[in-house]
Amino acid sequence: MILHTMNTLLKSGESSAILGAVSTALDRSDEAPFWRQKSLPFCEAVLSALIPLREQHLLFDPEGNPHSELTHELFLRWCDLYSLKILAFTLAKSNDLGKLTRTKISTDSYQPIDLEILGKYLSSYSVNLENEMVDFPKTNYNLHIGMTSLITKILEGKV
Repeated sequence: MILHTMNTLLKSGESSAILGAVSTALDRSDEAPFWRQKSLPFCEAVLSALIPLREQHLLFDPEGNPHSELTHELFLRWCDLYSLKILAFTLAKSNDLGKLTRTKISTDSYQPIDLEILGKYLSSYSVNLENEMVDFPKTNYNLHIGMTSLITKILEGKV
């Protein structure tokens, strides 16, 4: 039931509705408060980029392949910290050029996406937003593996 609800929200819901559903699931879970406090801003950062892409019908995966719908599987693909960094740099370059780049999507109808939420989130985890080649601390990557595991359980209705 929750999987169906989450997929429906991801396909057409507002970011606030999706975050509300995740928040409710986190509140009902027996996870430590540490994980609950970290996971909601994480989801917000991911959604801040994916929802505008969904609305423009320009969803893609970390390899640049087009996707027609925002599903929990695609959302989870972007939950990897390295993939999220790729998304930020792809959208920043696309915003600068006024067209979607670094993907296999051919379009002239790209509208720039506000990267403030995503940028603040990534900066808070020591992701260098000036130079894509600079790595971030492995501990931050490992922390995101834990958050992704929790979000996976929520999206699949196992929490």
